[in-house]
Amino acid sequence: MTAILIVEDDAKLAELLEGYLEKYGYQAEVADNFNDVMAIFERIEPQLVLLDVNLPKFDGYYWCRQIRKTSVCPILFISARSEQMDQVMALEHGADDYITKPFNYDVVMAKIRSQLRRAYGEYAQAGGERIHEQSGLTLYPERMEATYEGREVSLSKKEAVLLEALMKQYPKVVNRDSLLEKLWDDESFVDENTLNVNVTRVRKKLKDLGIENGIETVRGEGYRLPTDWKGAR
Repeated sequence: MTAILIVEDDAKLAELLEGYLEKYGYQAEVADNFNDVMAIFERIEPQLVLLDVNLPKFDGYYWCRQIRKTSVCPILFISARSEQMDQVMALEHGADDYITKPFNYDVVMAKIRSQLRRAYGEYAQAGGERIHEQSGLTLYPERMEATYEGREVSLSKKEAVLLEALMKQYPKVVNRDSLLEKLWDDESFVDENTLNVNVTRVRKKLKDLGIENGIETVRGEGYRLPTDWKGAR
């Protein structure tokens, strides 16, 4: 049975979500200790997490980052915060979707089913672990790690998706619209500035590996890995 972890400090709402999920055949678990959400996550090993932003002690962004260190399971934020920046922060910290309160339970269920299909079902990547290599750079997108000449860096989910798109198309230019589609898929909110932010972050991660100028900007088109990859160090 598919396990879903609910991290929500509104006890009434958490109870309603739990009942709704169980009605549709899911195993719903409600977090009862907001000081150590990771302990609950590791015990339950859920296939999906519903995560509030406003939580005691540490907020949802913090717990999202902690989960992303060990898992790529879908994370859906559920929050009363409706500002665009809150949605941007959630996505950049590794979330897969952002649902604002009050919400329609049928919409929540549809989004849960969509994320589960994408992660484990008919839309999931078939076969073993994906590995991409280019001139000494190795990317493990599912681990959210990259290595180069003995060095290793951790990546956020969005950084891994961005770098994978560039490596798969090397040496071609990947246009901005294509990258935005890969990064945010069917999300309702898209801000091109967030693409710039993620490109900057990936450049920094590549620099940490010893690769200078690791992503080339092609004005008016998009981005690509430089053709003189080995020399760009």
